[in-house]
Amino acid sequence: MSRGILLLLALTSTGLLSAEPGEKDRAPVEPKTLPAPEQKVTETQPAAKELDGDRLQVGEVIFNRKTREIRFPAAVNMTDGEILEFAIVHSTGKVHESLLITEVPAIELNVAFKLLRYPESPEFYAEREADGTPSNRFPEVKQETKEGSRIDIGVEWKEGDKTRTAKINEWIAHGTTGESMPADPWVYGGSMIYKGNYLAQATGDTAAIYLSNSALINYSGKDNNSDEVWFPFPKRVPPEGTKVTVIITPHKKTAEKP
Repeated sequence: MSRGILLLLALTSTGLLSAEPGEKDRAPVEPKTLPAPEQKVTETQPAAKELDGDRLQVGEVIFNRKTREIRFPAAVNMTDGEILEFAIVHSTGKVHESLLITEVPAIELNVAFKLLRYPESPEFYAEREADGTPSNRFPEVKQETKEGSRIDIGVEWKEGDKTRTAKINEWIAHGTTGESMPADPWVYGGSMIYKGNYLAQATGDTAAIYLSNSALINYSGKDNNSDEVWFPFPKRVPPEGTKVTVIITPHKKTAEKP
C-alpha cells in the first residue's frame, strides 16, 4: 500500500478531508495524472511495511494488528517545576508545556490508529461559533464510539541494563493534591481540519492534558479543563533527554473496589 493511499485513508476515515464548517460538500475531483489503462505504473515505496505476521511500521511508528498496540519513540522534556498542558508534543510544537517530545509526525501516528480501527471520538473538541471561535458546546458521541476510542498511554525506558515501564499518568502530578494523575483513560479524537490545515500536524499537539481542539489525543479525567494544576511528578520522571518508547494500548478498565 503506497504512502499516498495510507495518508488518504487516515484523513478520509477521520473526516479530515471534509469541507470546513459552513461549506457545502463538494464532489471529489478526479486527479488529472491518473495513468492510462495500458500505462505501466511505477511502484512507490510502501509507507507501511510488514515486520512480521502481526506488526507493521509507518515511519518510526510500530503497531500490532493483533494486540492493537502502538509504539513510537520520544524523549523526556521536563522533570519538575513547569506547568504541563501536554503529555506529548512534536519537537516543533509547544515544547515549553509538554512532558515528552517526539519527532513522529501526527499524520503517521494517525495512520496507525486508523489501520487498527480505533474509532475517533470528537467529544472533547469544542464546537465553533459562526465566526470560527470555540464555543462551550461539545458534540454528542455514541457510547460505543466513546468506549472504542479510550486508550492507555505507557512509557518504556532503560535504566542502566534494566528496562523500566510506567503509565504516563504516574509521571504527572496534581499541583494541589500532590498525587499522581488518576488512571483515567486518554481519548483518541483524531484532531481535525480547519482552514485547510490538519491541526495536529500543524501545531504538533499529540497528547493534551489541558483540552486541545487540535490534539490527536486528549485526557478524559478530572481537571482536564485547567492549565494550572499539572506538573511533572518529582523524582519519578527520568532525567531530561532520556529516550523513551511511548506505548499506546486499548484502555483496560480497572476493577472497582467492593
